[in-house]
Amino acid sequence: MPRDRDYIGVMADPIRKDETYSYEDYLAWPNDERWELIDGHAYGMSPAPLFQHQKTVTSVVGQLHAQLKGKRCQSMVAPLDVRLTETDTLGKETTHTVQPDVLIFCDPSKADEKGLTGAPDWILEVLSDGTSWKDETIKLDLYERFGVKEYWILNPVTKLLLVYLLQDKKYGVPLALLGPTTVSLTAIPELTIDIE
Repeated sequence: MPRDRDYIGVMADPIRKDETYSYEDYLAWPNDERWELIDGHAYGMSPAPLFQHQKTVTSVVGQLHAQLKGKRCQSMVAPLDVRLTETDTLGKETTHTVQPDVLIFCDPSKADEKGLTGAPDWILEVLSDGTSWKDETIKLDLYERFGVKEYWILNPVTKLLLVYLLQDKKYGVPLALLGPTTVSLTAIPELTIDIE
């Protein structure tokens, strides 16, 4: 487990910028700590999110749960490991492990006892002071690389929502919406979310 906490003050920064970790390292870390592993760098997920963050996540999950009842697609909430694996030109395999705030996946074969393997269809990250930079840069790049069809970034205080849609394997300029508003998902058109 990463022990050098030189960068603990800004949770979006890797704990040790000069050291990389593998998915096997990740699996050996204690279960009472939350981490994400992106490009071999460990990102801490504590302290717990603030009240407004959790209130927003709960609202979105409740709306999705009601709309998805009895349908193929499922919504999930963090903590849940999403494993994204890629192989480089030399055949080396890298597994990135992230815990999006809220996600929807429509392929049940992606679910296993450890979480999900492969890209969800839709992801929402609700910004927190300690993780906003990571959500807006590192995760944006990762989700684009792995083909997440739709990626939302929501500021729970200002209600500014950025909607990134994957087109030709790239996210273009995001659609910016200011709540309160009702937004339809493009990846799963029958779903709407009220940004209160």
